Amino acid sequence: MVRWIQGLFIFSNNLFERLVVSNVKCPSYFPLMFLSCRYLSIAESMEATDVLNPSLNYGIVVDCGSSGSRVFVYYWPPHNGNPHTLLDIRQMRDRDHKPVVKKIKPGISTLAQTPARASDYLQPLLSFAAAHVPRAKHKETPLYILCTAGMRLLPDSQQAAILEDLVTDVPLEFDFLFSRSHAEVISGKQEGVYAWIGINFVLGRFDHADEEDATVEVTTGSQNQQPISRRRTVGIMDMGGASLQIAYEVPSAVTFSSPQEEEAAKSLLAEFNLGCDVEHTQHVYRVYVTTFLGFGGNMARQRYEDQLVNSTLAKNRLLSAQTGLSEDKPYLDPCLPVGLSDTVVRDDHMLYLRGQGDWARCQEAVRPFLGLHNGTMSPRGVYQAPIDFSNSEFYGFSEFYYCMEDVLRMGGQYDSEKYSRAATDYCTTKWSTLKQRLDSKLFSTQADLSRLKYQCFKSAWMYEVLHSGFRFPTDYPSLKTAQLVYDKEVQWTLGAILFKTRFLPLRDLQQEAFRQSHPSWLRSSFVYNHHLFSLCILVVLLAILLYILRLRRIHQREQRQAEALDLLWDEESPGSFCAS
Repeated sequence: MVRWIQGLFIFSNNLFERLVVSNVKCPSYFPLMFLSCRYLSIAESMEATDVLNPSLNYGIVVDCGSSGSRVFVYYWPPHNGNPHTLLDIRQMRDRDHKPVVKKIKPGISTLAQTPARASDYLQPLLSFAAAHVPRAKHKETPLYILCTAGMRLLPDSQQAAILEDLVTDVPLEFDFLFSRSHAEVISGKQEGVYAWIGINFVLGRFDHADEEDATVEVTTGSQNQQPISRRRTVGIMDMGGASLQIAYEVPSAVTFSSPQEEEAAKSLLAEFNLGCDVEHTQHVYRVYVTTFLGFGGNMARQRYEDQLVNSTLAKNRLLSAQTGLSEDKPYLDPCLPVGLSDTVVRDDHMLYLRGQGDWARCQEAVRPFLGLHNGTMSPRGVYQAPIDFSNSEFYGFSEFYYCMEDVLRMGGQYDSEKYSRAATDYCTTKWSTLKQRLDSKLFSTQADLSRLKYQCFKSAWMYEVLHSGFRFPTDYPSLKTAQLVYDKEVQWTLGAILFKTRFLPLRDLQQEAFRQSHPSWLRSSFVYNHHLFSLCILVVLLAILLYILRLRRIHQREQRQAEALDLLWDEESPGSFCAS
């Protein structure tokens, strides 16, 4: 019976570990306490924000993206005074327990020719945020307007004009804590670092390490600094439609094979201190982050099709062949499911394709598009920082998750052998059968005909990116693919406000330091001495008063004696004259 109960506790512990997350440290040494703490923590994070609590602080981040802009409102309680602890920042929730988020379209970059309308464009978002943040807190609520890819494509002069309008006009209507440095166009590197910060914060990887936690030895750039043992952070990979991004911590000092490599690495390595005190290195992180434009799933397929058209037409001219120029003589594409007919149009040329469904050949066909050069994944030879595959952990988002989950239904823990078998089986399945399975709702609700059509290609592309590009071993055990982290979509904006507000706890730390430098016995002693001093002053004043009263009585007595002598003098004066 005891063993059964212990087994139940262990099972429940593991189950809750997968379902919930909290920034509050919970005692893992006793399952019942752990479960209670985690349950209360997740309930707290999902409940409506208590706007009547005067101790809460608020922050606002506007993400100005290429297709639209979104505002996020965050809140946090006062800092606990521990210099090694970050602010406990959470997303604000309204009365209906929904995240306080609002989105508008199109992107702010569409105002390139009319920059004076930028503040009007953001007015609905800022009004929305102002309505949720308590009015009394507006003046102390920082507002950050951060623009990404769409604005990065504009000339510097147009970027500056839009930002200038925001800096000038936003303070005229809103009382938020907003200055010129709070509105900027962030780089892809910054965006990647913020995403890395946000995910690791939600996973609790910035907390102090417990004995059972996986740890790493970290060397910082500080001179004479001993290595720090702390919790292992997670790396992230995100493959969208157009680009691919990777970010991960580099805990050890990096050595370079040449000055050129060192120079190239400077733009890809970011070292920063998330802590509020630069003297403390507990939260110094060195992160490698880079973006590969054109390496997203859709753009990779487009580049692949461009090459098919060009190479097939060139070969036809050379051999006087007709491959791919008609439906009865299609080009056999190994990256399309068996029996699927498709066409590719480029300029005035049309290429007819017929699916061959050969996943192994598809891998060979897509590998050249990685542009491998000297073991790196770019035609330009982009530097890649070393990864300790024996002591690391990664999360794969977007296409990494879709490739595994939408039709293969194996999202989560990645196993290259199982994935390869499932992808091979999918590619060799007839197109008519795949459509029947879609109609029977055997795939994810996110799956559609486009996903079925390009799943074979994208699954091969993902595999090659991971193992040939980033050189992950095929037996790497610590990759998880996910859409949400603990049922929450983690935005890079969370990492941005964590980084932007990292110095705010200084005030609380200074107050805590003052309290610690004046212990309770000293404070009580001070109070006691204060009262004693007041009593002494009172005694002195009383003594002075009594002394004055005594002097007054003496003076009165002497005055009476003087009057009596005068009277006696007056009485004795006539007799003396008579005697003479």
